[in-house]
Amino acid sequence: MSKKLVAYFSASGSTAKLAQTLAAAAEAALYEIRPAVAYERRDLNWMDKKARSTVEMQDPNCRPELADTAAPVQEAEVIFLGFPIWWYREPSIIDSFLDAYDFAGKTVVPFFTSGGSQLGEGQSRIERLAKGAKVLPGKRFSARASESELKTWIEGLNV
Repeated sequence: MSKKLVAYFSASGSTAKLAQTLAAAAEAALYEIRPAVAYERRDLNWMDKKARSTVEMQDPNCRPELADTAAPVQEAEVIFLGFPIWWYREPSIIDSFLDAYDFAGKTVVPFFTSGGSQLGEGQSRIERLAKGAKVLPGKRFSARASESELKTWIEGLNV
C-alpha cells in the first residue's frame, strides 16, 4: 500500500469537509494548506475587482506566502490535492504549495469543490507546477460526498 497524503486549501470550509472525508476513505494523512495571511470574507468577493482573491487570480505568477512548509510531502507517494475552484482554476495558494515542494516521482490527484465550474486551465497548470509528478485528471465533488463514493473513486484510480 502506498503512503497517501490529502493536502487541501479551504477558504469557506467546504473543501475542508470533503478533504476530511477523503482522508478517511483513503486512509491518508491530512494536511491543511494555509496562507500566511488568512483570507477574510471581503477577500473572497469575486465581484470586487480589488478583492485580494481577484487580484491574485489575475496574476498567473502570484504566489501568496504559505503559513508553513511542514506538509509531509516527502513521505507520501500519492498526494490528493484539494481546493475550491476560483476563476476556473486552482487558487494561487495552491501554486505556492506546488512551488514549495519536490513532487518528482509522486502521483498528484487533484480534487476540487465548485458550484458547477470545472478545473479548466488548472489541470495543465498543476501538471506544469508539480514538476516530475504523474498528475491524474482532477475531479469535482460535492463537499458532502460520502466516504463510500470517495472509496469507489480511489479504487478506480489504481494508486
